[in-house]
Amino acid sequence: MGLWGSLRNIVRSVLPINLILMSILKKLASETAVYGLSSILGRLIYYLLVMVHTKVFNPAELSITISLFSWVAILQVIYTFGMETTYFRYAAKADDREAVYNRIFTAVLAVSITATIVIVFLAEPIAGWINFPVEKFPQAPKYIIWMALIVGIDCAVAIPFAKLRQEKKGKRFATTKFINILINVCLNLLFLLVFKGIYDGDFLVSLQPLIAKIYAPVTAVGFIFLANLLANVVMLFMMADFFVAFKPSFDATIFKEYWVYAYPILIIGVAGVVNGLTDRLVLESFLPAGFYPNRSQKEALGIYGNCVKLAIFMNLAVQAFKYAADPFFFSKAHDKNASATFALVMKWFIIVCVLIWVSVSINIDLFGDFFLKRPIYKEGLGVVPILLLANLFLGVYYNLSFWYKLTDKTQYGTYLTLLGAAITLIANLILIPKMGYLGCAWAFLLSTGVMMAACYFLGEKYYPIPYDLKSALGYMGVGTFLILACNQIKLNGFWADTAFNSLVFILFLGGVYVLETKVLVKNQTDRSTNL
Repeated sequence: MGLWGSLRNIVRSVLPINLILMSILKKLASETAVYGLSSILGRLIYYLLVMVHTKVFNPAELSITISLFSWVAILQVIYTFGMETTYFRYAAKADDREAVYNRIFTAVLAVSITATIVIVFLAEPIAGWINFPVEKFPQAPKYIIWMALIVGIDCAVAIPFAKLRQEKKGKRFATTKFINILINVCLNLLFLLVFKGIYDGDFLVSLQPLIAKIYAPVTAVGFIFLANLLANVVMLFMMADFFVAFKPSFDATIFKEYWVYAYPILIIGVAGVVNGLTDRLVLESFLPAGFYPNRSQKEALGIYGNCVKLAIFMNLAVQAFKYAADPFFFSKAHDKNASATFALVMKWFIIVCVLIWVSVSINIDLFGDFFLKRPIYKEGLGVVPILLLANLFLGVYYNLSFWYKLTDKTQYGTYLTLLGAAITLIANLILIPKMGYLGCAWAFLLSTGVMMAACYFLGEKYYPIPYDLKSALGYMGVGTFLILACNQIKLNGFWADTAFNSLVFILFLGGVYVLETKVLVKNQTDRSTNL
C-alpha cells in the first residue's frame, strides 16, 4: 500500500481532521510520486549499474568516473546559475509567462553552449588539473570532452524541464527522464557486458574481429561516459519542440532583476554541490599514502565513491520531493493555512526519510552484497548509514530553506551554504588523514547538521512555522537506537540476521502507523472540545 496510502486510510478513518491540510498534503504527495517515477524508479534502475561497474572494473579504474561525474554535478549548477528557481519565482507572478521563459531560456542556453566549447578546447590541460595527466591517462581528454557535452545537453534542456514542472506536465517530464535513463542503462549493458563477452570469446565469437576494433579492456571505462552522452542526445531530440518554438529574447534591465534574485541561488547551488562532493574531490589528495594497506589513493576513491551510491535511496526521495516542492511552496505561500501546511509536509517528510534510513542501515550487508560485486568495495560499507543520515539532514534543510526563498532573503541561503561548505572542507582536512574515507562521511554529517540547525533558527525569526520538533527528534532518536542495536545483535548467519532486521523494520513501521493514528484522533478530540 505504501506510506502515503496508509496515511490516506488514517485520514479517512478520522474525518474531518484537518481535511483541507491533508488534501493539500495528498496533492503534494501525488506530485512527488509523479516526479518520483522518473527520479526514483529511473535512477534506481540506473544505480543497478553499480553492480555492473563494480563487477567489470576495479576501484582504481572507476576513480576517473567518480572524479568526472563529481565535476558534472558542479558544472550543471554553474551552467544554470540559479535560473530554474528564478523562472518559478517570476513565472508564478507574471502576466506573460512565455516572455519570462524565453528570456531565461536564452540566458541559460547561451552560457551552456559557451562553457561547453571552452571545456572542449581545454580538455588536455583540465585532465592534468584533476590528477589524470595525459602521460598516464591518455584517454582522459576524450572523456572530458564527452563530459562537457553531457553537461551542455543537460543544461540546455533544464529550463524546458522547469517549464513542464511549472505547467504541471509531470507525465511528459517523467517519461522523458525515464527514457533517458533507460537508454543509458541499456547502452551500459551493451558496451560493458555484451561487447566484453564477445571480446572475451564467451559468445558470438564470429563478431570478435569487429568488436576488437571498438572494445578494449584498457579503455572500456570510457563507455560509461559514451553511454550517458548518447542517451542525452536522444533526450535532446525528445525535447526538440521546445527549441523549435523558442523565441530568443534578452532585456538587460529585466535580466538584471532576474540576476539579483538568482546570484545568491547560484552561490548556494555551487557551495551546496561542492559541500556534497568535497569528499570525492579531496579524498585522493588528503589521504596519506599507505593509510589502507595494499590500497592506493585511487583505489580508496573508487571504493568510497561506489559506497556513496548506496545512499541513493535517501538522495532520490529528497530529489523527488524537491521537484514537486519548488512550485508547490511558491503556489501555497499566500494561503491562510500555509504555515500549518508546511509544518505537516515537514513532519511526513521526516517520517518517510527516517524509514528509509533505518531500512537501509539495518540491512546494509544485504544491500552491499546486492550492489557491490567485488569484495574490495564492501570495505567501505561503514560510511553508508552516516551518509544516509547526512542526506536526511540535507533534505530537512531543503525543506526549511523555503523561508528565505519566499521572503526574498536568499542571501541567507548563501551564508548557510558557504558555512556548510567551509565546515565540510575543514572537517575533511582534519578527519581524512586520521579516519580515511570514514572521515569524509562524518565531515558531511557535521556540515549538514549545522546547516539544518542554523536554517531552522533563522527561519523561526523571519518566517516562523510551527514544526513538530517532538515528532522529528523522537523518530530520529528511535531510528538511531534501532540502527545501533541491530548492528550489535548478530544471529547465526546472514539470512537469520536479515530476517531479524526485517522484522525490526516492520515493527517500527507498524509503530509509526499506530502512533500517527493516535495523534490524528487526539487532534480531532481537541478540535471538537474547542468547538
